[in-house]
Amino acid sequence: MTVGVLGAGTMGSGIVQVAAQNGHRVVLVDLNEQILMKSKEKLAKIMNRLVEKEKITAEEATATQERITYSQDIHDFKDCGLVIEAIIEDLQIKKDVFAKLEQIVPKDCVLASNTSSLSIASIAAAVERSERMIGIHFFNPAPLMPLVEIIPAVQTSEETLKNTTQLIDSWKKVTVSCKDTPGFIVNRVARPFYGEALRIYEEGVADFATIDWAMTEIGGFRMGPFTLMDYIGNDVNYTVTETVFAAFYYDPRYKPSFTQKRHSEAGYFGRKSGRGYYDYAEGAENPQPKEDRELGTAIFERILVMLINEAVDALFLNIASKESIDLAMTKGVNYPKGLLSWADEMGLDVVLGKLQGMYEEYGEDRYRPSPLLRRMVREGKTFF
Repeated sequence: MTVGVLGAGTMGSGIVQVAAQNGHRVVLVDLNEQILMKSKEKLAKIMNRLVEKEKITAEEATATQERITYSQDIHDFKDCGLVIEAIIEDLQIKKDVFAKLEQIVPKDCVLASNTSSLSIASIAAAVERSERMIGIHFFNPAPLMPLVEIIPAVQTSEETLKNTTQLIDSWKKVTVSCKDTPGFIVNRVARPFYGEALRIYEEGVADFATIDWAMTEIGGFRMGPFTLMDYIGNDVNYTVTETVFAAFYYDPRYKPSFTQKRHSEAGYFGRKSGRGYYDYAEGAENPQPKEDRELGTAIFERILVMLINEAVDALFLNIASKESIDLAMTKGVNYPKGLLSWADEMGLDVVLGKLQGMYEEYGEDRYRPSPLLRRMVREGKTFF
């Protein structure tokens, strides 16, 4: 099968590498020739590095690169069995693109979007044969991150879902199927990792460095929330938060933060701009964390129970199975444990008690415990 990828940015280039390394002929299309050539050069460097590390042979590296066609013309998708779109997160632009693509690709070609938060049903509405439209959400960097969320729209056929899942599984990825709801699994469940950390800072409980220290040293997370937001880009992370907030009809649980908005407005995007919550200029001195274990534990547990509550609510609303939710958070964003398993370990009554305490103190819907959590505690059940 020939695989088409639209968009030669970081994500599109990563998907191309995955497909080509798994033996597919790949057509990469981008209107910008400079971006296309940059993608080609970057892949050559990656292949050389993999050869140097003896992960692949020189022959395999050459063969992978020879399978890829770089083009500025979407008509070159005419023989593809699957086309994955990885362009700007703009619904109207995506709809326009898929309407054009449908006129070019074969009738049995699967059309997929790599969107992280937009409605697959809405994108599918732009094509006549909407049963072949599906969401295939890779995580960055696509060649290294094992998780892929597969999102069928209400229009997607069972055959499209089955064939797509089998294909991505054959690429040695971990696939989870989830409902077409804002943020899918990972971007929905992960919101409190950023949002509650920002809230703790805004309340003056601790500074950025101390909150990050608490989450890595006490919580076991690979990166603290502020380091991670600087890595992702505050502009990108804030936009996703705003999108999810609006998509959930302004549910206070997903409310964006003024701190992040102001950092984004100031151009403090993080590593890519040289300044975010931390200063990345050469020789810059950043504040050291206050290594207070009692304070750190309280911060970590506050964020953790918010994450658990979000995971429980995703299960309550049938977004995905309990296994898929835990798998998504460990394989998609490298959480130290699946959140539902972590809840069992912590004690569901303890989790509920902490949430209920915050709900009563703040009087905000942001802290309302999931009805499923209340029910599980009442019935003395665990998730696993």
